[in-house]
Amino acid sequence: MTSTMESEVKVPAFAQDTDRRLCIICSKGTLDMAYPGLVLANAALLEGIEVNLFFTFWGLDMITERRMDHLKATPVGNTAMHMPQAIGPIPGMTTMATKMMKKEIAKLGFPDVPEFLDTLVDAGASLWACQMSIDMMKLEAEDLYEGVSGIIGASEFMEMSEDAQIIFI
Repeated sequence: MTSTMESEVKVPAFAQDTDRRLCIICSKGTLDMAYPGLVLANAALLEGIEVNLFFTFWGLDMITERRMDHLKATPVGNTAMHMPQAIGPIPGMTTMATKMMKKEIAKLGFPDVPEFLDTLVDAGASLWACQMSIDMMKLEAEDLYEGVSGIIGASEFMEMSEDAQIIFI
C-alpha cells in the first residue's frame, strides 16, 4: 500500500516585516485549554505578528497569580482523554490526568504557564484582562500576573481587534 501523503511538511514563509495582528481570546482555565493559545501566540510572535491575548471568564485563571501555576486537566466530561467517562469522577483522577499532561508538555520542551507568559511578554505580546470577568470574579489588578498590560472592557477589545485575525479558545 502506498501513501498519497507527502513526507515533507510545507510551511508558509511569512515576511518578518508584517503588519499582521492576532488577537486570541482565552476563555478557559484548564491546562489543556491554556496551551493552545500560548503556543499560537508564540508562533505568531516568531513570525513577526503583533499579538494581543484577551483573558475572559475562566481564562483569567491563566493570569491570576494564585491560580496560574495550578491549572488542572480534568477527565470529567472530556472525551478527548480517551478513558471511560465513568472513571473521571473517581477521586485522584484529575490529579493523575494533570500530572500526566504536565509530564508530556515538559517532554516536548514547553515551559509551564507562568514561564510561557514571561516568554510571550518578553517577545512583545500584550496580555489583557476582561473588566467584566475581573468584576464578576471579584479580582483586583494586584491579583494578576505582573505582565498583564491592563484591564479592558469588551468595547476596548473590539477596537483593538479591528482588522486583526481573532481566535477564540
